[in-house]
Amino acid sequence: MKTLIIVSHPEIDNSQTQQFLYEGSKQKNVVWHHVEELDNIDIINEQKLLIQADRIIFQFPLYWYSAPSGLKAWEDTVLTRNFIYGDRTYPLEDKEFGLVITTGLPLKDFKKGAAENFSLDELMTPYRAIADKAKMKILPIFPVPQFWYKTELMQMDLLMDYQRYLTQKMPDSLKNKQTWFEKKLQQFDLDANIDDKKSIELILDNFTARIEELDQLNDTLEMIKENDES
Repeated sequence: MKTLIIVSHPEIDNSQTQQFLYEGSKQKNVVWHHVEELDNIDIINEQKLLIQADRIIFQFPLYWYSAPSGLKAWEDTVLTRNFIYGDRTYPLEDKEFGLVITTGLPLKDFKKGAAENFSLDELMTPYRAIADKAKMKILPIFPVPQFWYKTELMQMDLLMDYQRYLTQKMPDSLKNKQTWFEKKLQQFDLDANIDDKKSIELILDNFTARIEELDQLNDTLEMIKENDES
């Protein structure tokens, strides 16, 4: 699977959050594409990048309930009517579409009756409408609130969740999480120095054992359900 991240931030070098996410995006088959760095928007090339991707992510800080102007300019140039749906070919059909939204406010402020009075889902309706028009598969929003308040442990959790959002098979089910973590640990084992391999092997063995325990628990639950229904 190939993931394309369309990133918009006018001062990305000064953004601790975006630099952190950039490091997290350095994975196989993931492309980081910062629109403000483009001297000229080559429509054909940009559309080609979209067509080649399986999962397309728009990533940006929330500016007045929308994206920075750089993404708007990119959209108006690249996402032409004919490209999205006008000629009835739908080149983005069945591709996955996600949103990574960074915000300086906590998530609790984005709901009816709270400080912002609207949810992020409501505010991001225009982007989802474009994806819907293109017949894409819409993923849940991945919010990154108040990054600078997070502890190191919280940042590591965020990093892992972000990497899963970019590369894990959806939906975000327990089974898909298990498969992703197992592959990730195996990759760590391949890339690790000899001194680290023993520790990684122990982690992988422990993780595999936990998966087997969960499978047994699921089997037990299914048996209980069957007995209740009979």
